[in-house]
Amino acid sequence: MSGKPKRPYFLRALYDWIVDSDLTPYLLVAADSSRVQVPVEYVSDGKIVLNVSPLAVRDLDLGIDEVTFSGRFGGRPFPIRVPLPSVLAIYAKETGEGMVFEPEYPQGGDDPEPPEPTSGGHLKVVR
Repeated sequence: MSGKPKRPYFLRALYDWIVDSDLTPYLLVAADSSRVQVPVEYVSDGKIVLNVSPLAVRDLDLGIDEVTFSGRFGGRPFPIRVPLPSVLAIYAKETGEGMVFEPEYPQGGDDPEPPEPTSGGHLKVVR
């Protein structure tokens, strides 16, 4: 089945569900692409966790191709830009409920080879 990508729709739906449940939405992002714009000093093992709650960010846009917003890191404002293929998961900080996304790897470009699979984390599948 082809058509529009599902990831941006799942991302927006889960974001709304987490916020409406009075929980804190976190994004797990693969920060190893040159197209990801995050403060590198907060990247660990090629990944960064971003708090995207309405109280933590400004001008959040969960778009079809990328997530953008203005956040603060160490008290300094920082523009964030994350292409959707780099979003690995969205989950509620308090419960771990959310969704882990299948990796997407663009053809060509400067992105590295796909990472080796790792063991599961603490996230729960929302049904």
